[in-house]
Amino acid sequence: MSSLDAMAETDPLDVYLNDHLAASAAAVELVERLVANNDDEALDTFLADLGREIEADRTTLKTVMERLGVQPSTPKQVAGKVLETLSRLRLNERITGSPEVSRLMELETLSLGIEGKLSLWRSLEEIAGRRPELAAFDLPALVSRATQQRSGLEPFRLEAAARALGRP
Repeated sequence: MSSLDAMAETDPLDVYLNDHLAASAAAVELVERLVANNDDEALDTFLADLGREIEADRTTLKTVMERLGVQPSTPKQVAGKVLETLSRLRLNERITGSPEVSRLMELETLSLGIEGKLSLWRSLEEIAGRRPELAAFDLPALVSRATQQRSGLEPFRLEAAARALGRP
């Protein structure tokens, strides 16, 4: 049996959680890249806090996986790293033609990642009644935090859109 066949037979919850774990690693790296390439003090402060929260959420996700008996998938983590690297290349200003467009696309990518995390926590809320292992987690608080993260990022995303797409 090939490794792809083995992955195809994996429990849907395993696949789902491992995909989110890989995405969370990419989000951590994206936040680090945004901080390193940023000169906006307000955004820096927001991103520093957001980075810590994303790390905490990633730790929570790992604990959720452990409690549910889901093993981290090395191929998924490697694939996530490859996609993050490709994303970094795609969002490079030499490709986009503009540092402002690159910044907008990076913030939108981060925003979409937060939306994905919000969906994760809501999905786990949906199954919590059938998975007693999830009772130890404050899923409503995780939903609330992801909602706040997304709301906090939005003004910076809109400002980046105005700079990137607005007329001179």
